[in-house]
Amino acid sequence: MDEIEAIGGLAQGGLIARAVEPGTGQTGKADRGHTHESACLNCGTPLVGPHCHNCGQHAHVHKTLGAFMHDLLHGALHFEGKTWHTLPLLAVRPGALTRRYIDGERARFVSPMALFLFSVFLMFAVFQLVGISTPDDLGPAVQMDGDEAADQSLEAQLAGLRRARKSMADGNPASPIIDSQIAAIERRIEETTSPDGKVVLAERGGDSDRTLRTRLTAEPTGIALLDHGIEKWRQNPTLMAYKLQSNFYKFSWLLVPLSIPFVWLIFAWRRRFGAYDHAVFVTYSLSFMSLLFVTLALLGQIPGVSEGLLFFATALIPPVHIYKQLRGAYDLSRFSAFWRTMVLLVFITIVLLLFVNLLLMLGALG
Repeated sequence: MDEIEAIGGLAQGGLIARAVEPGTGQTGKADRGHTHESACLNCGTPLVGPHCHNCGQHAHVHKTLGAFMHDLLHGALHFEGKTWHTLPLLAVRPGALTRRYIDGERARFVSPMALFLFSVFLMFAVFQLVGISTPDDLGPAVQMDGDEAADQSLEAQLAGLRRARKSMADGNPASPIIDSQIAAIERRIEETTSPDGKVVLAERGGDSDRTLRTRLTAEPTGIALLDHGIEKWRQNPTLMAYKLQSNFYKFSWLLVPLSIPFVWLIFAWRRRFGAYDHAVFVTYSLSFMSLLFVTLALLGQIPGVSEGLLFFATALIPPVHIYKQLRGAYDLSRFSAFWRTMVLLVFITIVLLLFVNLLLMLGALG
């Protein structure tokens, strides 16, 4: 009797379940790829029912290839299901999507941050695929104050023409041609040294290949890191453009915290809306803009799609989308949504300038 009671106690404790596996009828053997535990394999909590009541993990863990494929398909289809609930609303009714997510409907939709990270990754992948990238043939730094580099080729040509003209005999039929060339180069040298100091005309092989370059006449900002970045940009613009693109991808998430305060400003007197509302609004909006650029980049590869149409879409769709999202997410009137959209467009420019300056400083660190 004592032995029977001891065995019953072990059975109640779940120890026999680890020694005798269902379906085998033998001790010491287990169904291949399956486990039957009395405690959660994730957190060690004693199991009560099919799930761990502490962490939520299944009590029965599969370790087969079929189970792995099941999880893969489930994850893909589950995400796809959320995607098809999210993207149509994001495109057509962005305000409703934002408000429903804020109000607690989370299971049906892709989270704003997950969608944002995916859309940024997709945007840069598509840009690389279609060849939208930083140019690799940027010249040396643009001209500064008294640099003679841009004028050297002109002065050399002028000196050579003057020597040739001096050696010509009077009445040479080529003399008028040489004289006109000398006059043209003298005019161009005067243009490069104009007193306003705003532009430089750089020679690249003739009148048909001249390039207008803007001089960098700005004073130092006083921010050592930023000034260092500007100096590195002048020295090697190709490398800095590459770093700018690379850092944009890695630090694109900074657009979210940079944008939230500006959205808060246009709702500062509306206590109903908090920082969380603005964060969801900003992140879904940035996700849409990234996906819009992906779409336009792909449309640009289709023969027959005009650049005018792409430009029109780029200029019109973003403000309309912001307007619709503002109106639906914050329950605004048409006028309230309109003026906030106009202000946000100005704020967006400020945010982008701040972001580029941050990238410039980060590039200076590299």
